[in-house]
Formats: sequence, structure tokens, C-alpha cells
Amino acid sequence: QVQFVQSGGGSVQAGDSLRLSCAASEHTFSSYIRGWFRQAPGKEREFVAAIRWIDDTTYYADFAKGRFTISRDNAKNTVYLQMNSLKPEDTAVYFCANSRYYRLSVSHTESRAYDDWGQGTQVTVSS
Repeated sequence: QVQFVQSGGGSVQAGDSLRLSCAASEHTFSSYIRGWFRQAPGKEREFVAAIRWIDDTTYYADFAKGRFTISRDNAKNTVYLQMNSLKPEDTAVYFCANSRYYRLSVSHTESRAYDDWGQGTQVTVSS
């Protein structure tokens, strides 16, 4: 079964940057859209960004627009989340996710649209 291995989290100061990576363990798997979510302590998991595999269309949560960039490297089967101008409120565990197929009436911003999840990586931003 395909696994998604995350890396790149850590502790930074406000205004700093981090890049998260999410590498798939296999090349032979179905991917319609790959996304990033985050979950802060005591809060629900929320959508951050996503990239549609067929045409590289990207989607962002409002808080991520202008600061975060999602991208992919096909050869490495990896999706990245570049996070700039980090704020303390960005502190959370970040999860990558893979949706294997299109789901009618389920938005890519919903976690139930996704089939596979990475293990999560902690991002801590101090002021």
C-alpha cells in the first residue's frame, strides 16, 4: 500500500520560511488531487492548499494565499508546501493527503475527499 512520507517541519520565528515535503512510496498509484491540511491543538483539521494532478491547478485557503505555494515534482513523486512569512497562528501539525479520484459534491477542501494521509509534521512559529 502506498505511503506518504512527510518531512520539513520544525520550529521557526515569525516571518521565517519552511518547506514541507510529501513523498509517495510508489509510482503506481492513483492521484486526482494532492493536498495539505493542518490541525492546531483544540481545533479541527483545516484545508491549506491542493494541487490537481492532471493539470497542476492549485487551490488555497484564504489564509494561505500570497504566503504559501504548493507544487510538485513528478520525477520524485513529491508534493511541496513552501510557507513564507510564517505567523504564530500557523502553528499546527501539517498533513499531506492524496485523493485517488474525483468525488461528486465533495470539495477538495474537505478531508473526506482524501484517501491517503501522511504521518503529519509539526510546524511551530514563535513570535
